[in-house]
Amino acid sequence: MTQGIIEKLITELTKLPGIGRKTAQRLAFFILTMSPDDARGIAHAIVEVKDRAKFCSTCFNITDTDPCEICSDPARDKSRLCIVEEPSNILAIERTRAFSGMYHVLLGALSPLDGVTPDRLKINELVTRLQSDSVQEVILATNPNTKGELTAQYITRVIKPFPIKITRIAYGLPIGSDIEFADEVTLAKALEGRREL
Repeated sequence: MTQGIIEKLITELTKLPGIGRKTAQRLAFFILTMSPDDARGIAHAIVEVKDRAKFCSTCFNITDTDPCEICSDPARDKSRLCIVEEPSNILAIERTRAFSGMYHVLLGALSPLDGVTPDRLKINELVTRLQSDSVQEVILATNPNTKGELTAQYITRVIKPFPIKITRIAYGLPIGSDIEFADEVTLAKALEGRREL
């Protein structure tokens, strides 16, 4: 009987991204050693996020209020709009404390082979937003991979008619790395993105 409930927990944990069977086993046995209050706290947080989380009607970030905290913050710079693929990208950018503008989440990246076409992303909503908001700069912060580049190029073509400055986040060598270990593409992008000192 006990083995059945542990096995069920392991099976459920493997449904999480990046969690294989061995990690799921370790987590399951760790959960068994937790206090009942801590275990219930985790379970409650999962249920609550599933019940209350929704997309912001303005930027499509995940929120429990609409509009989200960022969109409703009067201190944010409404003239700059950072376009990202997923809500998790906003968390990463916000941790830097280097950007105080607004966001627009596409909820994915273009991938014709996977059936992800422009109509499946929040691009029409972006265009509508640019027509009504006072955006002066769009910062394309899609991932530096094939899908992200394709998405950035497509968005650039779509919003080019607007009198808006379009920029792309820089990418290249990470801080603390050695040039000799960088691949050719990363090094080439670092050279292209160089700036005057």
